[in-house]
Formats: sequence, structure tokens, C-alpha cells
Amino acid sequence: MTAAKGADAAKTVAQLLAAKDIVIACGPGGVGKTTTAAALAATAVVEQGGRVLVLTVDPARRLADALGLKGIGNDEVRIPDEVFATAGAHPRGELWAAMLDTKQSWDDLIAAHAPDEETREHILANPLYQNISARFVQSHDYIAMERLYEIHTEGKYDLVVVDTPPTRNALDFLDAPQRMADFFSSRLLRWLIVPYRSRLVNVAARPFYQVADRILGTQFLADISEFFILFQSMYSGFVERAEAVTRLLSDRRTTFMVVSTLEATPVREAEFFSSELAARKLHLGAIVLNKVMPEYLRDAKTDKLAQSMEKQSAELARGLTDDPAVATRVIVEVAESFQNFGVVARREAEQMAELRGAPDVLVTVPFFDADIYDMGGLLRLGAQVWD
Repeated sequence: MTAAKGADAAKTVAQLLAAKDIVIACGPGGVGKTTTAAALAATAVVEQGGRVLVLTVDPARRLADALGLKGIGNDEVRIPDEVFATAGAHPRGELWAAMLDTKQSWDDLIAAHAPDEETREHILANPLYQNISARFVQSHDYIAMERLYEIHTEGKYDLVVVDTPPTRNALDFLDAPQRMADFFSSRLLRWLIVPYRSRLVNVAARPFYQVADRILGTQFLADISEFFILFQSMYSGFVERAEAVTRLLSDRRTTFMVVSTLEATPVREAEFFSSELAARKLHLGAIVLNKVMPEYLRDAKTDKLAQSMEKQSAELARGLTDDPAVATRVIVEVAESFQNFGVVARREAEQMAELRGAPDVLVTVPFFDADIYDMGGLLRLGAQVWD
């Protein structure tokens, strides 16, 4: 993973966010991606000001908990300044949060782009539409891109931080606009629609529909056909929006931030996603590595001290307790544990060296003593990432 850096490349996350309108946080599951996205949005409000939105398209409802909210939905909600005050912080701007509601977003999209009220009502009432908009995974990916595009076009926010699903699903998120356009123009859909557009069915095609009727049911085929016939009235709009979203992702004011840990599986996922971004010519602004071992574990002098403790454990144990044997075992275990952690820390350093050529900014975040569950924790994490 290598990429040439321009002379004007950001050197810190603070500089990166100051130059961008959209930051899309991606990465494997379980590495702190959602929390990192919320932490950066909150820190941006405190440090840089402006109106900042953190938008999660991950179905998990962890973001609301991290921000101290009882619940968030499709509509943006402002985080009260009092939430910052409880953490001893004074925001220079406004923090807003939203979580994608797939069904509501689809309904809003239909309402906005249906050619007339009758078509809109027929689509909203169609049983297939109701199932697709609420449950179909690809519809979630597509509408997420639509929602991001809509929010950006409205121009209400100076910065939008997007929290995506885990890595390989996030690739679906990136490819969704073109995939949805291809789906609506597929040969299969044309076959399904034909008998309902015309009463004249080709003799060769009639057996297909007779079998389909027996397996799926006539009403199901009718619902499918009605749905796609209605949707084709908006097809050109979908294609135009797909192209607009693709341009937005490639825009110089949009950047991607990969969040990971240095464990074997997550770091492979992070490398995979970074390479995919490069293949798509999308900007990788930062890699954030969470739960990284502290630097002192890699210090050669400290490692020698631990080795010395282990060798001289019996001597050091004398006079510490009434049972020198127990004290000796404790000292040996502490020394061995420190050396083992040192091995892991040096391995992490080698992995980080391989990553350094890829993003504009590489950030490491140490283990935190406690879980992050409130604004104070978010801002502590944000401070680690910021500069």
C-alpha cells in the first residue's frame, strides 16, 4: 500500500477535517469505528466550530448511547450544549446527529421524485416496495448514499462525518448507486414486466410465465411488474443521482478515514479497504489505529530492565515479604509479561511502518482504561486523534 503524497497533504486529523466537507469512516466491525466517528465530530465542534453532523448508516444503535441520547432517527437532532458542559467543554459550534431510517428515507425519495401524486401513492402502497424498502439489504446501501447526497446538497453543515457498516459491506455502500441502476435495467425485470405491459405474450415466453405463476403466484408477479413499471418512470432520475453521488465521493472535499486495530484480521481488512479506495481513485485521508500498545513497551532499555528483573528476581524478593518464593514468582511473572507485551508492541510497530505510506495521516490511539459511554469519553478519544 503506497501512495504519493502531495505537498499540501494534511499532517494531522485537525488539518484534514478543516479542509474537507465529508469524512467517511470505514473499517472492520468491533474496532471502535462508530465511537471514533462520533469523537471526531464532537471534537471538531469544540476545536473548529461550525455546524457538524455525524450520520451513522450502521444498523447498530451505538451512536445514540455514545452521545448520551435516548434515541436518534432519520431526522437530524442537535446535541444540547449541556451535554458538552457535563464534560467540561465549551463548543464553538453545533453538533448534530442522525441515524439512517431506511424505510423513511425511501418514502421521502419517492415523494420527491415521483412524476405525479398518483404514481407516488401507487408505489408507496405496493407490497413489494414495502418489503424492499424495509428489508432489502441493497436498498439500505443505496438509500444511505442518497441520504448523504441529500444532506450535502442542502448545505446546512460545514462538516459531515459518516459512520459506515463494516468493511466489506462498506464496499456495497460505495457501489450501491451503480448497482441499483443496473438492477432496474436488467433483462430479468424486463421479462417480468412484459406480460403486464402488453396482453400479447410471445409464444416462446408463455411457458416461463405459466411456471412463474404456479411457483410465485399471479398476484406476486403482478406486484413485481407494477412496482418496476412505476419505478421506471423515475429511472432517469435514479441514474442521474447515481452519477452525482459518484462525483461526490470523488470530490476533493470528500475523504475516507479507515479505522482499525492492529490485530491480524482487522488490519488485513483495513489494508483491503485502503487498496480498494486506491483502485477507485478515492482519497484516503487517514488511518486511525485503536488500542495500540504504548511506545515505552518498545524501548530497548526498558526491555533490558525487565530481563534484569527476571534474572535477579530472587535477590529482589529478599526482604519484600515473609515468603520470598512467592515474591520471586510475582517478579518473574511481571517481567515476563512486560517482555511479552514488548514483543506485541514491536510487531505492531512493524505493521504501522507498512501502513505509513498509504494515508495522508496515520494516527495511533492507546488502550483506554474504561469504556467510552459519554461526551467526556468521546472528547478524550477525540483529543488523542486530533493532533
